[in-house]
Amino acid sequence: MKKNLVSLAIFGAFVALGSQSAIAAPDWNKAAKSTVHVFHPGAAPIEWLQGKGEHSGASGLKKGETCAGCHVEDGKLSLDLKRLASKEMEPKGAPKTMTYPVTVQAAFDATNLYVRLTFKAPAGGFDKSDKDNELKATMMFPNDKVPLADQAGCWAACHDDAKGMPKGKDKTKYVSAGAMDLVQWASSGKSSDGFVADKRSMTGGKAGGTAEGAKAGDTYTVTFTRKLAGNAVLAPGKAVPFGIAIHADNAAGRFHHVSFGHTIGLGADGDVKAAKQ
Repeated sequence: MKKNLVSLAIFGAFVALGSQSAIAAPDWNKAAKSTVHVFHPGAAPIEWLQGKGEHSGASGLKKGETCAGCHVEDGKLSLDLKRLASKEMEPKGAPKTMTYPVTVQAAFDATNLYVRLTFKAPAGGFDKSDKDNELKATMMFPNDKVPLADQAGCWAACHDDAKGMPKGKDKTKYVSAGAMDLVQWASSGKSSDGFVADKRSMTGGKAGGTAEGAKAGDTYTVTFTRKLAGNAVLAPGKAVPFGIAIHADNAAGRFHHVSFGHTIGLGADGDVKAAKQ
């Protein structure tokens, strides 16, 4: 009996060790750093991006060009920030800081993708309606069935009839086909694993997404973990599109800073390179 108990203890130790290895956090010192700039987009939905005469890049989108390909030059944003902050583009009130950098690192293993964001979130926002959360950080991963997913990233989910938009009604973010995995961390401590399809849901995600974050001084560090399987299926040797949205200074709704659509390469080329660990 004693021998059996010892054997069980040894077996349990190996199981525990294996479980810890399976969920061990990446060594972020070995993960390359990339910079992605987020910006306040105003009340510009995907329809505005595609509208002739409103957005000079509409013809480029029609030809298959990406938003980042036009607006990111040498790693820096090339945008008319004065126009984005104007009453034309932001009728309610633009934040004092229109754009800021986010350091992005990524790694993957046989099961999961890990992404870490590090940034200093600015104050001076117009909207402060989320009293429970000083900050929310969200990552979205569209699959290949989402229209413009590989060109505009999560912007494909922002429409002019969504609530909070000047012509909005009661709709959430949505896409006309396909789906996006959504993972969010809120500074109140809540982690959400959701999706965007014909409507946005903050629960019921297929990627098993989790997120955790902390603030040290004026710097936030937020780490996302999601399975390679999901609405957007990730695979080694390929690049996957993603987008970032950050609600700073207690902002809610559309009063966030977003990225253009970028890519994470899993052992492949991408705007962010994820190494296998």
